[in-house]
Amino acid sequence: MSDAAGPMVAADGRPLKASLNRALRRQKLRALMLIAPLLLFILITFIWPIAQMLFRSVENQIVSDTLPTTVVALAEWDADSGEAPGEDVFYALAQDMMVAVEKKEHTKLGSRLNYEQSGIASLFRKSGRKVDDIGEVYTDQFVDLDERWEDAAIWANLMGAEGQMADEPYLMSATVGEALPLTAAAYQNFSQTIMSEDGDDPREEEPWNSVYLALYADLSNGATLDGNDMVAVASAAVSGFETESVRDAFVDIEEDWLEPEVWRTIQTYSGDYTNGYFLNSVDLQKTADGSEWRPDDERIYLTLFWRTMVMSFVITCSCILLGYPIAWLLANLPMRTANLLMILVLLPFWTSLLVRTSAWKVLLQQQGVINETLVWLGLVPTDDRLALINNATGTIIAMTHILLPFMILPLYSVMKTIPPSYLRAAKSLGATNWTAFWRVYFPQSVPGIGAGSILVFILAIGYYITPEIVGGTKGVFISNRIAYHISSSLNWGLAAALGSILLAVVLIFYWMYDKIVGIDNVKLGG
Repeated sequence: MSDAAGPMVAADGRPLKASLNRALRRQKLRALMLIAPLLLFILITFIWPIAQMLFRSVENQIVSDTLPTTVVALAEWDADSGEAPGEDVFYALAQDMMVAVEKKEHTKLGSRLNYEQSGIASLFRKSGRKVDDIGEVYTDQFVDLDERWEDAAIWANLMGAEGQMADEPYLMSATVGEALPLTAAAYQNFSQTIMSEDGDDPREEEPWNSVYLALYADLSNGATLDGNDMVAVASAAVSGFETESVRDAFVDIEEDWLEPEVWRTIQTYSGDYTNGYFLNSVDLQKTADGSEWRPDDERIYLTLFWRTMVMSFVITCSCILLGYPIAWLLANLPMRTANLLMILVLLPFWTSLLVRTSAWKVLLQQQGVINETLVWLGLVPTDDRLALINNATGTIIAMTHILLPFMILPLYSVMKTIPPSYLRAAKSLGATNWTAFWRVYFPQSVPGIGAGSILVFILAIGYYITPEIVGGTKGVFISNRIAYHISSSLNWGLAAALGSILLAVVLIFYWMYDKIVGIDNVKLGG
């Protein structure tokens, strides 16, 4: 149609192109609505957990959240000095620890840092029990100077801005914040914490000793509050107060606070995000100078990764060697007989994995059925029985049995589609049985081998129940270590990093398989 005639229109008078685009959009929207429940299910149950795992492998906010002022003060400390930080860092630690103890977060922080250096968990637990005594010497002296210093309401009126205390007692007066910055910060921590954790009113609770410690620090630095007689009198008197070193107070609680390595660990892991978990996953450790190898007796993860890959490959090959003839037999027997034998292949699925693995433990042990039979037949001397349990051999045997159906089923489904006439045609042309099988039958069964291999290999590297029961110390996989960190050590960050590396390895192998074999050649039948 010419331009003069105008664009083609639909029955409703709209341009045909616009009507087609509108109809196409409706179809796409309808299709999207149909798959939306499945897409949402996949996002919630698959994508989101993986994203959470990846985030947890680098997340490290517990240090900066629990010790915010300590982290800031520690930034000025020279980790190579060979000495513990000075009084200002210990003062910040005292203020942060008081809040952390009330929120019961100091033990969580200790556990986190204990992953990096053994002994820090007990250090924080012990200090948490006595940190509230630090600054008590100043509390007593302020109260002896004027009893009003122990009056919670006077403290609240002193620190709160007019009109704010009734509804939000944790809001500090700007004037007080400028005149007594350390005291205002300490009191704000006190009031916010007791309100959020215990539901108490700061106007009815005497401040912590750490608040008096902060008040002494402000006044000894020459700070004062104009128009307040109590503060003026205290400011003039603090020069005669008995003093207490916060640093020495922490050392009296636990001498390990003088260890530079403790502070170096806190400083190293003070960032919100860290690569420390991933470094630990490959037997490295994060230090103030970068990364370095862990001691030889602590390097286990690279060995476990290598063992997992090698043993999973051996298990996959074992399943191919055992599963291929079984699948061929099932595919070429009469249907009635093949169906009966298929029940035997599927029978393990009807039995608990734990029961099957435990049965192998009974069979493989040195006094088990297999060794007893071999001794009875005279094939093995009674004093030199085969070591088939608590090692790599036991893991390979048990996992080959457990994963064998996952190899047989894809092979069988592919072999069932290969016409028998192909072999007869090859033989009629002069090929031997072996030549006909190798040149005609086997190439057509390769897609089934590929599908079964991917399935068995990926399942094998993620198994942990079977290696845990029959593997001992030489037959466990990296998945066993991941399970340990999730359920026992509670080091979820390291478990997430190990899981992320394992996921990356699987994706790399999948990519390599696609490049070498071609994922389009993998078939499950049809």
